[in-house]
Amino acid sequence: MAKENGESSDGSWKKHVEDIKKIFDFKEVLGTGAFSEVVMAREKATGKMVAIKCIPKKALKGKETSIENEIAVLRRIKHENIVALEDIYESSNHLYLIMQLVSGGELFDRIVEKGFYTEMDASRLIRQVLDAVNYLHSMGIVHRDLKPENLLYFSPHDESKIMISDFGLSKMEGTGDVMATACGTPGYVAPEVLAQKPYSKAVDCWSIGVIAYILLCGYPPFYDENDSKLFEQILKADYEFDAPYWDDISDSAKDFISCLMEKDPEKRFTCDQALQHPWIAGGTALCKNIHESVSRQMRKNFAKSKWRQAFNATAVIRHMRRLQLGTSFGSSIHNANSVSNPQSRAPAKSQSVDCAPPLGVIFN
Repeated sequence: MAKENGESSDGSWKKHVEDIKKIFDFKEVLGTGAFSEVVMAREKATGKMVAIKCIPKKALKGKETSIENEIAVLRRIKHENIVALEDIYESSNHLYLIMQLVSGGELFDRIVEKGFYTEMDASRLIRQVLDAVNYLHSMGIVHRDLKPENLLYFSPHDESKIMISDFGLSKMEGTGDVMATACGTPGYVAPEVLAQKPYSKAVDCWSIGVIAYILLCGYPPFYDENDSKLFEQILKADYEFDAPYWDDISDSAKDFISCLMEKDPEKRFTCDQALQHPWIAGGTALCKNIHESVSRQMRKNFAKSKWRQAFNATAVIRHMRRLQLGTSFGSSIHNANSVSNPQSRAPAKSQSVDCAPPLGVIFN
């Protein structure tokens, strides 16, 4: 990345810049949140496309710890399946996080647009997530808000890798205080978080189990319009593998999910254990096409307006088309605003509970 005035005079990680637009050519707004705006930009010196998170300093009053936490986490992370923080600039009024640009769109979009989708595909997706989260855990980092919205494809190519984004709720273990704040997203949050008990990296493993469940049937394991009843289901780990949606899913897949969605965090599989499960490592994932059933349920249960949130994949694709940086892009984006009537298991609400709003990597 180009520099202007190098690092700050106090030797910190921030680089001072009078006008960020002298270094980057701002293209399109990808999304806005309560505290920031994310824009797609081109670095003038290299032509490289990036995503820039622009945070007004006045919005950080009293929230400095949140953004410092996110930056501390991001600066330590180097993994092929995690969106990278590439640079940090500050002006008199703004803080700018220069992020790796991911242009492949959202997880559910890509599954819905496929014509063929199997347990093996789901297994490969979950393996990448497990690899990335296992890496985070090895560094003492707990994500705390893993959900499909935070899983993005790196590129539009069919074999694109999956990327984890949004570290606004991440926490480093061993930083002096016990993790007990009820943070996360209803429907994906672990029982011990709702029970307001001290918790650990096991909360991420529970969330991965929930994601795996959805990837195999197209609807969430827990849902109720009433949050209290929803939390009651989660506290009891009250979920089922309903017929007929699970009739064609392997026993190995169900066992894998059960090992992650284990109520007792002490008995719950770690990422390392999950990576060794036969459904991930042993070739037990079936190759039968389950696309029709799963995509139909995803369309019914996950209205795109609910889970698209701040990241505007359409803007990235449209702009990269103009720059001829992309190849062929799927057509599912075009009907982004079409919403089917949800069945009884509608998507869990996307707000975080009982904690400060996240200052995420891409989403906010």
